[in-house]
Amino acid sequence: MARRLEPVARQVVDEAAITARDMVLDIATGTGNAALLAATRARTIAVDFEPALVRIGATRSAAVGWLVGDAAALPIADGAANVVLSVFGVMYAPGSAARELARCTKPGGRVVLASWVPGSLLPATGAAMAPFLPPPTGAPPSRWGDPAALADLLTPHRLRLDAADAHDLPLIFPDVETAAGFFVDTAGHAQRERPRLEAEGRWDDLHAAVGDAIEARATHRAGGIELRARYLLARLRRTRA
Repeated sequence: MARRLEPVARQVVDEAAITARDMVLDIATGTGNAALLAATRARTIAVDFEPALVRIGATRSAAVGWLVGDAAALPIADGAANVVLSVFGVMYAPGSAARELARCTKPGGRVVLASWVPGSLLPATGAAMAPFLPPPTGAPPSRWGDPAALADLLTPHRLRLDAADAHDLPLIFPDVETAAGFFVDTAGHAQRERPRLEAEGRWDDLHAAVGDAIEARATHRAGGIELRARYLLARLRRTRA
């Protein structure tokens, strides 16, 4: 999945207009796509809740400061970064992550986020899995991909939405079955429930439900299918008052 999402990380880093004078924080970094790109331009710290992902990131580069930490309680000082990034990461954190994101951003600092748009491919595959998994807690992650909802979420924390544009990430697979397997295999919350679902005889049903969601959105081409994952690229500024 990290390889598939790398073009978006590159776009986020470019939009942030990072210079050598900046201090960059990448929240919910995963294996560090955005952090690694940012580190070629400025000092960069990357934080993720999952230690295994942080360990993978650390093998990719020693130029990044890798930290294990919850986006809802970041191990970062107030105003530590004047550039804050998150590529399909902070959107999955609890609501208090909005407060933490703002707390770590220096007044006048800039924030660039990539989040899945409501109703697009990734939320649709998530909705297909939902009947098989424990009910989610908190607000839907895709609210971060809706400009109005994002502004409502972040404005109280002195983060002003300056611009938001929707883009499509093309994803190519040989067939629907392979695509469904990819999305299920890279869904950590589904994999955690796999032993239970296999014991209940429902694991194949989950795969089939994801396949149906993909089939509904697939464009069939010679030699495979194309899916387009729509995301919102949002640029924000931490106000001074």
